[in-house]
Amino acid sequence: MPDFALGLAALGRPAYINLGREGALPADRDVDAMRAQCHAVLDAAYEAGVRRVDAARSYGRAEEFLAGWLVERGHRDVRVSSKWGYAYVADWRRDADVHEVKEHSLDRFTRQWKETRDLLGAHVGLYKVHSLTPDSPLFGDVDLLVALGGLRDSGVRLGFSTSGPRQADTVRRALDIQVEGRRLFDSVQSTWNVLETSAGEALAAAGDAGAEVFVKEGMANGRLAVDPPARVRELAERHGVGPDAVALAAVRAQPWVDVVLSGAASVDQLHANLRAGDVELDPDELADLAEPADRYWATRASLAWG
Repeated sequence: MPDFALGLAALGRPAYINLGREGALPADRDVDAMRAQCHAVLDAAYEAGVRRVDAARSYGRAEEFLAGWLVERGHRDVRVSSKWGYAYVADWRRDADVHEVKEHSLDRFTRQWKETRDLLGAHVGLYKVHSLTPDSPLFGDVDLLVALGGLRDSGVRLGFSTSGPRQADTVRRALDIQVEGRRLFDSVQSTWNVLETSAGEALAAAGDAGAEVFVKEGMANGRLAVDPPARVRELAERHGVGPDAVALAAVRAQPWVDVVLSGAASVDQLHANLRAGDVELDPDELADLAEPADRYWATRASLAWG
């Protein structure tokens, strides 16, 4: 069965687009309060057997919080992945007009990899391009691709995450990239949930080709927990779990999934998410809930940061 991983998007900064965070986070989201919250959720995840953590340079201070936790606890068996490409620009303001800015350039990669390495060192075994799309300049930037190949050759595995209605195109194109005769990326992290299934075939093909497949946003940024479809609610009642667990169980049911991300913002949310391991679903049990990809991503884009 797939592994669970804890994603730190909701824990490294005071604002994010996930629904259902308001009551889960401290009333005062200053740096110290968010660090304590992040460490508490990391402790709960470790105690529950979760040994994977996913961060990004744009998740506010997530890498810093994680690095401090690893030093304080002394854990050596936690597998860390992080991402480059977005920069956090909100200056810890929840009401900022812009929270993160994307740039897939050699300069951004070089600078952010140094920042990640300085904080997390050898803990980072997988480094991903953040939110790759078919129009990314990365695909035609020879110098950037060569630099990425150098990092790969140093022993750090490379991957990419995807977003948008053309995720499937991105997955296929990115996995075809070769540097010095070898495939550049061996891991992909994509959005898949019962409302957005458009990347499924491409992710299955990626898995068949030997790539490790992470699934993010399995709860549709909280939509499936806060306002679940009737069918999800019925299954949750039948299994005695929350709708979040059913949503993540649907992800775990896909035979091509290796890692399922939980974006829990609190210990209670984490424990509720992990109940997905108690729910067995058929891979196509909720297939009729899927929305057109363009509509799904338009809805996601309309979610407010808070």
